This record gives sequence, C-alpha cells and structure tokens, in this order.
Amino acid sequence: MGTKYLLDSNVIIGYLDNKITQSGITFVSAVINKVPNVSVISKIEVLRFNTTETVTEVLRSFFNYAVVYQLDNSVVEKTIDICRNHRIKLPDAIIAATCIINNFVLLTRNVADFKNIENLKIINPWEL
Repeated sequence: MGTKYLLDSNVIIGYLDNKITQSGITFVSAVINKVPNVSVISKIEVLRFNTTETVTEVLRSFFNYAVVYQLDNSVVEKTIDICRNHRIKLPDAIIAATCIINNFVLLTRNVADFKNIENLKIINPWEL
C-alpha cells in the first residue's frame, strides 16, 4: 500500500513558492501527484491570509485537489492526549493527532514543534 503523508502548512507554501530544496521539491511532487493529504488546520492556516485573487485561486485549487482531513472524535481524543502530555500549540497537536490516527508521516519544516510525540513520524523536505 505504501507510505502515506500529511503535508503541514509550511510544506504547502514552500512547495507552491518553490522554496524547498530541489530534492525536497522532487519528493513533495511525488507525494502531491498521488493526491495530497492535509489537515483542515492547514487549510485554515494557508487560506486565512489576504493575498491576490490569483494566489487565492491557486491555493483553493490545491485544497480542492487534496484530501482534507476534518476533525472527528478519534482525532479530537488524540489531540487532548497530546496536549496533556506535551507543550504544543493546539493547531500542531491537531495535525499530529491527524497523522497518528491515520498512520501518516508528517511532512514539515517545523520538526521542533512536534518533538517527543510518540508514534509520530516526521520528514523535513528541506533536509532531503
């Protein structure tokens, strides 16, 4: 079946702005070509900023193509568990919980934000 990945907000932005290393871009491209997985948190984080209509259209197209994982009870319960055991921002806890519940590897540049969370696998595309 293969490894499945969840893209963090910084990876989505870095990829679309071509600001990841070439080997990272190649890796993320392969992930996106298989239909990217993202958290509803990343959708909110990326689309909340005012930008040009053209950029907004590109971003909305990306999220229409992606599988956007919503909050369900299993993610909520795992988020609560993560927050009780780690000093972590709520959006990051939700993203981590989404990964763990769905057996995803998280693609993020902010590795330190997710340190020491059990059963969370992480790849930093900027370090590939």
